[in-house]
Amino acid sequence: MFLCGAIEAAEPRAKNVILFIGDAGGLPTLHAASLYGHNRPQALYLHSLPHMALVDTSPVGVWVSDSAAGMTAIITGHKTRNGVLSQSADAVRGKQDGTPLKTLLEHAEERGLSTGVLTNMNVWDATPGACYAHANDRKMPGEIFAQILTPRFGDGVDLVIGKDLKGVRESTAKLGLDIERSLRERGYTVFPGPADFSADARRAVALYDGDDFDPLPVVKRVIESLARNPKGYFLMVEWDMHTGSLVRGLERVLVMDKLIRQTDGQVGDDTLILFAADHSSDLRVLGGKQGESLVSAANAVAGLPANAAASIRSDSAHTAEEIVAFGRGPGSDRLHGFIANTDLFRIMMAAYGWREN
Repeated sequence: MFLCGAIEAAEPRAKNVILFIGDAGGLPTLHAASLYGHNRPQALYLHSLPHMALVDTSPVGVWVSDSAAGMTAIITGHKTRNGVLSQSADAVRGKQDGTPLKTLLEHAEERGLSTGVLTNMNVWDATPGACYAHANDRKMPGEIFAQILTPRFGDGVDLVIGKDLKGVRESTAKLGLDIERSLRERGYTVFPGPADFSADARRAVALYDGDDFDPLPVVKRVIESLARNPKGYFLMVEWDMHTGSLVRGLERVLVMDKLIRQTDGQVGDDTLILFAADHSSDLRVLGGKQGESLVSAANAVAGLPANAAASIRSDSAHTAEEIVAFGRGPGSDRLHGFIANTDLFRIMMAAYGWREN
């Protein structure tokens, strides 16, 4: 026991953890994006990260996960039912709360670290919402976002960037909240959009409506802000990779891949970088040739595969096969073989040197 404890104590610890989530970014999507963007397999920057594992994503009761159950498992270490955010499996969607499950972000807040959540999807949606909120139904935007104002641990998530400004205003107004005023009263700077976020901000919210923003400069500034905390930070970055619109989905994979490359060059050896998908999706490469574009320019706007259905079959359906997780930094060597999505939580906790309480 003494030897095991000494070995554990000697392991390098992460001061910071950055969790990248590719929503629906399963192995088939990553492979297709490599062919589409680089005309060869295994050409993403992700493929150069030194550690990887294949990860089961099944929720409670069924084989195919949605983002709510998938992210709950990753961020709390416990599986739950589809549609439920960071509550136990005794929750009944839309009818009955389960026991709140303590998230990695809440563990970080409890210990005085800085925390951030950034997404190109609705800021209250399943993946970001599971980090800072607890709800028996993912379709409760006002109730989910308003939990930023009433954190269970620490002073709550520090930096929040995402979509659906109009929806957040309207849904929280139904709860009797002037959300921007309430955020300012809690010490947040409210920026008009992600591009306006300043690295000088310690606690900030930037919501927007419209198309994707450029995440590279924004995430760089977010990391600069969070890194000022001498205790460290936790940051979750989500980028949508659903391929119902094929070209848009593959382009988004390439954007996140560039973002991970940039981040890996920005942070030090004290930072664990982890990439995973919350679930996979129904995409298969069925044809195509080396040296030819995987997707024809003529079909790019419609998001359809080249050569009709001959090269790619794709839709927005979720699937049950394992996703792949990649990592670099302290604790990433625990990524190997076949694991469960709940193990990703324990890998991040162990990287920090924390135990569940």
